[in-house]
Amino acid sequence: MIGQRDEQPSGECLTLSGVGLHTGTVATVTLERAPASTGRVFYVDGQAIPAQVSCVQPSSLCTTLAQNNYKIHTVEHLLAALVGLGIADVAIHLEGEEIPLLDGSALAWVERLQGWGVGQPCPVGVITEPLVVQEGDSFAAVFPASELLLTYGIDFPDYPAIGRQWLTWQPQRQAFAEVIAPARTFGLAEQIDRLRQQGLIRGGSLANALVCDRERGWLNPPLRFPDEPVRHKLLDFLGDLGLLGALPRGHFLAYKAGHRLHTQLAARLHQWFSKHPKIG
Repeated sequence: MIGQRDEQPSGECLTLSGVGLHTGTVATVTLERAPASTGRVFYVDGQAIPAQVSCVQPSSLCTTLAQNNYKIHTVEHLLAALVGLGIADVAIHLEGEEIPLLDGSALAWVERLQGWGVGQPCPVGVITEPLVVQEGDSFAAVFPASELLLTYGIDFPDYPAIGRQWLTWQPQRQAFAEVIAPARTFGLAEQIDRLRQQGLIRGGSLANALVCDRERGWLNPPLRFPDEPVRHKLLDFLGDLGLLGALPRGHFLAYKAGHRLHTQLAARLHQWFSKHPKIG
């Protein structure tokens, strides 16, 4: 891929470089296996930034983590790959400000991380009552269930090529690497100029993001799945929920949500488990 450097010096270390979606600058990420129970931790100039809800900082169109004035943007795709493959303990060293977008999906991470984890999320704890966060008709929630499930819904009535899409992913029965990881990020053609004027998506292109036009439909087909947009939203959801460390057994459900609602649900869950330690 243009602008991407890939090194894999050993089975214990992995390095990828690429352009960040919003900064438009090249960054390099090196992943190293970490001792058990240390969790997923980012490092910038030696500063540790745990992948935890307590480090979330409000940002637009991505999830940002911050600690002691150090920031890392767009962590969700990498975290989704780690959660989806069941990789719980890893040190993530970043040279730059933003995790590389690569092809807009989590596929590049997954392809290189095979063998690092158990191959699927490992539920820890059990949801015993519904938890919901909501803004208007958009929401993110979790409900008691007999297994870990994730469901996502999107609705773009002004974009017929997208329309209304729903997807339920069953992690214990459907491989993340095949069903979710290949789904790429997407954007709306009519919003591109405005977002760039706001300093966003400076690294986005037709090579790393699907773009949909209201009249012309997809500007860079083919799609990898007929419902690739909702699969990518579920990928984002999984990555943001990864800030919990491990997902509990329950049915996670989101509709027309985004990173803010995703991380608000993660924070609500973290608080809930702190009050129910025996089931966490």
